Amino acid sequence: MTVRTRYAPSPTGALHIGNVRSGLFAYLFARHQKGTFVLRIDDTDAERSTKESLDEILESLRWLGVEWDEGPPNPSYFQSNRFDRYREGASRLLREGKAYPCYCTAEQLEAMRKQAEQEHRKPGYDGRCRERTPASELAKIALPDRSAGRNYTIRFRAPQAGQTVVDDLIKGRAVFENSELDDLIIFRSDGVPTYNFATVLDDADFKMTHVVRGDDHLPNTPRQMQIFYSLGFEPPAYAHLPMVMGPDGQKLSKRHGATSVFAYRELGYFPEALLNYLVRLGWSHGDQEIFSKQEMIEYFDFANCGKSAGIFNAEKLLWLNFHYLKQHNVAQIACEVRPFIEKRGWKIPGDQQWLERMVTTLHERAKTLVELADFAKFYLNDEIVLDPKAVAKFFKPEIAEPLSLLSQELEALDGDFSEASIQAVFERVLANFNMKLGQLAQPVRVALTGGSVSPGIYEVIAVLGRERTVTRLARAIELIPRP
Repeated sequence: MTVRTRYAPSPTGALHIGNVRSGLFAYLFARHQKGTFVLRIDDTDAERSTKESLDEILESLRWLGVEWDEGPPNPSYFQSNRFDRYREGASRLLREGKAYPCYCTAEQLEAMRKQAEQEHRKPGYDGRCRERTPASELAKIALPDRSAGRNYTIRFRAPQAGQTVVDDLIKGRAVFENSELDDLIIFRSDGVPTYNFATVLDDADFKMTHVVRGDDHLPNTPRQMQIFYSLGFEPPAYAHLPMVMGPDGQKLSKRHGATSVFAYRELGYFPEALLNYLVRLGWSHGDQEIFSKQEMIEYFDFANCGKSAGIFNAEKLLWLNFHYLKQHNVAQIACEVRPFIEKRGWKIPGDQQWLERMVTTLHERAKTLVELADFAKFYLNDEIVLDPKAVAKFFKPEIAEPLSLLSQELEALDGDFSEASIQAVFERVLANFNMKLGQLAQPVRVALTGGSVSPGIYEVIAVLGRERTVTRLARAIELIPRP
């Protein structure tokens, strides 16, 4: 058997990291089994589905490196192009007496729900339209169409006795009493198929062998299995992943911070970090924390997936990103940080080699590309703001003369403006005034960067260059009070 898995997002919004984890696990299982990974677009919700959301979903998956073997741009993998197939399937169930029209109004359905609550029963449809249409008439029933005056739904005639057993690859065996499963709607009154019906036909037609999804879908599984059986198909194997929760134990949502793949990309995270974090959010391989993509594929199996909810930990994700930032070579980081610099409207005052030198001084301090760009502000923006507290602390009258001499010596350096030559200038000035390095370096640091914390002062000066360094020192000297 060739393994076939799928990921079926709806293009109604950004790609949520809790949702994309299901796609990642389906992808890894298919790759581990040397099978096929299918991307399907569940876009039956025409009002909420947008091209912008679709484009973001596809770009997010590409950014993460989750490539699909079948799917977009092939139109066959969009549910909106399969309505004829869904109508055909529903009509067949009607002809065979396995579905029926339901004429209950919204008010009647609400009354059923309230009555069930009062009687402490599980809410569900009471089946009052189940035998309303004679079996001989079912084949003549047209599918719902409000514009044609056919304002009813089509319900699946679920078995009322026995059990439906789900042997889940993660959760284990779950047994559902069929008497507890009501007749679900498979076609709404507006003529649109429901999720539970459309997804069955899709999974059957595309020959899915395994369905990987969140465990919030587990209650749907026995219903879908019954529809599979009624249509003469064998259901796929199911693997239901525990939900991703926020630190407060509630379902992950926007109140917990960034939740979409694109949001993390825009915050300066690396795809490797997010991928690594998501795979560890519900799966393990011994005590290993850092995985390459190839290792994820090699080691992945459902046996090592956890059964309890994963708790999203933003600090751990940040730690992973810090790890990958340090692992990337400087040339790569320089290319990756460039868009974040340009987004701030800052001009890079040098070539690619200059940018790499700048990155070298900062990349071990930053945890994200956004943080790296922010740290680089003093290199890229000459209108730096000096920290008033640092100015008050370090711009004392006695430092004016050493700073002036340092500026003159740096300006006089002939050709060689390396860290070594800059250090030699500092040493001469320090010796001349019998000072320690900190006494001179800190005022210089404030003058050049605006604050009292920065990379090594020789590195900073070498990257800034002679002209910009001298100009900033001159401005600082003007701010020093005279005795």
